[in-house]
Amino acid sequence: MKRTQKLKKNLIQKTSNVKTMVDSKLNKFIHYIKQYTNLTLEEENHLKRLVRYKQFVKQETIFSSGSVSNEIYFVIKGCVRLYYNVDENDKTAFFYTEGQFICAGESYTYKVAAKENYQALEDTEICVLSREAIEELLSISPVFEVIARIAVENELLTAQRIIACFVTQSAEERYKDLLSHQGDLFLRVPQQYIATFLGVSPETLSHIKARVFK
Repeated sequence: MKRTQKLKKNLIQKTSNVKTMVDSKLNKFIHYIKQYTNLTLEEENHLKRLVRYKQFVKQETIFSSGSVSNEIYFVIKGCVRLYYNVDENDKTAFFYTEGQFICAGESYTYKVAAKENYQALEDTEICVLSREAIEELLSISPVFEVIARIAVENELLTAQRIIACFVTQSAEERYKDLLSHQGDLFLRVPQQYIATFLGVSPETLSHIKARVFK
């Protein structure tokens, strides 16, 4: 009897600890949203009710091409790689880190099969908003339009940055730009992914690094 009561007490305590941890993660997401719009306590509670918190281990796939995207993600902690399958090879297009939305925009908007793949490069924590959750939030208050707007704008800016850097910069210039703006990625991301992101082979990346740091 005492053993059963102790187990029950421990289970209650663990459940409480998990809830506290999840609430802490969701508060980070809410804090980010509040940088763009004011939220009432009631609106914050609706967000906490409808946003899901998920964890992915290093190298785990978050979303695969060929699927229809019905979710928008927000990175709480970790690093996520966006890549495409091109001629049976992975081509890295972007890296998302803390404080960024992730959305397979065309697939989500038009309900078509996505070309994007998203992979956790570190143990990663994300907030997930399903299409149904977003529709419910919008029915509650128009203030939640800001979430969809920020996610779409982030995706558009990401696409524009990728195109612009390949059109206007050499591989070495892209390397220097990445080093200047997201230098921490070189400590967090395997070099082969950095190379494909820059559009060069790992050997060429080594030569670029040698020139930059000579």
